[in-house]
Amino acid sequence: ILRAASQEQLKSLRLVFTGAEKCPDYTYQALKKINPQAILCEGYGITECSPLVSINRVENPQPGTIGRVMPSMEYAIIDPETNRRVNIGDQGILLVRGPNIFGGYYGSKNGDGFSAFEEKRWYNTGDFVKEDNEGVLTFCGRKKRFIKLGGEMISLPAIENALLVNFSANNGHDGPTLAVEATPTDERPEIVLFTTLPISREEANQKIKEAGLSPLHNIRILQKVEAIPVLGTGKTDYKQLQKMLVDA
Repeated sequence: ILRAASQEQLKSLRLVFTGAEKCPDYTYQALKKINPQAILCEGYGITECSPLVSINRVENPQPGTIGRVMPSMEYAIIDPETNRRVNIGDQGILLVRGPNIFGGYYGSKNGDGFSAFEEKRWYNTGDFVKEDNEGVLTFCGRKKRFIKLGGEMISLPAIENALLVNFSANNGHDGPTLAVEATPTDERPEIVLFTTLPISREEANQKIKEAGLSPLHNIRILQKVEAIPVLGTGKTDYKQLQKMLVDA
């Protein structure tokens, strides 16, 4: 909508709600440019949860977060290794329960998608989040967007976010300017940076270091592209990036 519409067409816009995965920073920037008065409330939803899980409230939206879990739902944030609740501020896998959760996948009899925790049955979102003292959640990434290197779980979204803070200019593009993936191997995956920007691997790794991330997070391969592939929603198409690595 922001790409297709003019400032005149959107001048009456007051509220914007986004859902599904993390709202890209460039969407916040584009909205602010075309209509500074409009309020963006980022949320988080899953098809299996019909579909809303959490949302920022209009009266106090907090950019970069996915807000608070809906009051009709129970939730737990757990360490996938220990199966215990994490401390406030630490990231873990989000489990949810509630009347909006689906009963199960058609034809599945083995409880796919659900986990037992504290003697209850929960839907396992497969997403890492962290919670602040006010109950506001921040989306940290899909579990499948983590890789294991040197015995440590490395977050590809964390690397991506560290780079976006420093290389956020759209460089003439409407969509994302960079994306981080990993080579398709479980043994020794390598971190790959796809980018439309004129930056070097050394520059990228310096910014990763300045963000406080360990050397295990360093970019090993930098691939220049004309454009980052996106889905119909405008969000990065990581499956297409993975296919590019497989075909390479």
